[in-house]
Amino acid sequence: MRGQFNYSKKVLKHFRNPHNLGSIKQPDGVGEVGNMACGDVMKLYIKVEGNNISEIKFETYGCAAAIATSSVITDLVKGKTINEALEMTNKSVIDSLDGLPPIKIHCSLLSVDALNEAIYNYLVKNKKEIPEILAARHKRIEVLHKH
Repeated sequence: MRGQFNYSKKVLKHFRNPHNLGSIKQPDGVGEVGNMACGDVMKLYIKVEGNNISEIKFETYGCAAAIATSSVITDLVKGKTINEALEMTNKSVIDSLDGLPPIKIHCSLLSVDALNEAIYNYLVKNKKEIPEILAARHKRIEVLHKH
């Protein structure tokens, strides 16, 4: 079943059996973004121990690519430090899925934005310093994704 798009085997694998699906009770940070044009909505939850993301889960309403990118980003950053997680790019997500159809690239951007918002939320709630790059991303995300 290839459907309308030529999804890689990894995209289909994550779509059919997503990793880290669900919510976290009493998360340390939550990031929620949406794309009004396509209707995708992603919510990412993180738990932080020390400076590491010890647990990460997601709830996504969207297409196969949206679910797959949400799933793979949780795998990529679990156990990483906050700074390592902030280095995550949509290219990293796309590469981990062996590519995405061009029309679905925005899904990888949404997953990274949700992660950045969860980290931003964690830092604000804990009165920690917000790195300049994250503050700039948050402003861009607020304009683009708030629903």
